[in-house]
Amino acid sequence: MIRHKRYLKISLGGLFLILVGLGVWAFLIEPNRLVVNQQAIQLESCPAALDGVRIAVISDIHAGSPFIDENKLQRIVATVNQQQPELIVILGDFVVRTTWHGKHMEPEVIANNLQGLHARLGVYAVLGNHDWWGDGRRMWRALEAVGIRVLENDVAVVRRQDQEFWLAGLGDAWTRPQKITSTLSEVPAGKPLIALTHNPDIFPRIPASVALTLAGHTHGGQVNFPILGRLVLPSEYRYAAGHIQESGHHLFVTTGIGTSIFPVRFRVPPEVVILTIKR
Repeated sequence: MIRHKRYLKISLGGLFLILVGLGVWAFLIEPNRLVVNQQAIQLESCPAALDGVRIAVISDIHAGSPFIDENKLQRIVATVNQQQPELIVILGDFVVRTTWHGKHMEPEVIANNLQGLHARLGVYAVLGNHDWWGDGRRMWRALEAVGIRVLENDVAVVRRQDQEFWLAGLGDAWTRPQKITSTLSEVPAGKPLIALTHNPDIFPRIPASVALTLAGHTHGGQVNFPILGRLVLPSEYRYAAGHIQESGHHLFVTTGIGTSIFPVRFRVPPEVVILTIKR
């Protein structure tokens, strides 16, 4: 009996230490990480203009949330530039509202810290639901003032060597109209096209003319338990993370960098994605 009680105490003590360790990791260590996720996407009919292009994909910075201060913004810039991408896209949710775990950072401060991002083919952005729940127009102006082009139901041509492809930025699904048909109609027929949006749930409405759709928003659920998986995911279609193919269409969802609602990440580290498109 005495030996049994001793084993029970040891087991309970060990379980307590494991739970404390997991809590420290999930609330204090993993949310402060920044990993570079190298991904390759093969397109069945990859246009020559997109073959081999390297795109840095950033999303959900949520500046002002835990661990995302000005120093972290500078670290993000340095990490991205070190990878020497040809193109940089930022997929919305630059800000976070003041809450018990986060403090609003002014759009101009965020933009000024991101202006060091550099890519030969340019830096483009769309805005997310948190941006529009705040002052989306102000965030928009601040980004464009430092050379980051915002595409809100708008398109841009990107010239790569002697060829070109197009970017189409579509409005956030929760807060803005998504003028998919009218926006994509601005792209000349047959031109290679990548769609940028914050929320991946518009993916089923994206036509076959779009080679690839890039999105964020989900944070990968922030927590991904073994066996149980991602218990909370802000996507009607359960688009969590990574490369998704449906009916010949391609979608890539990044898990982003910051946190929202709860300042926790577990088995979903903050990431900068370096996406290489291949034939």
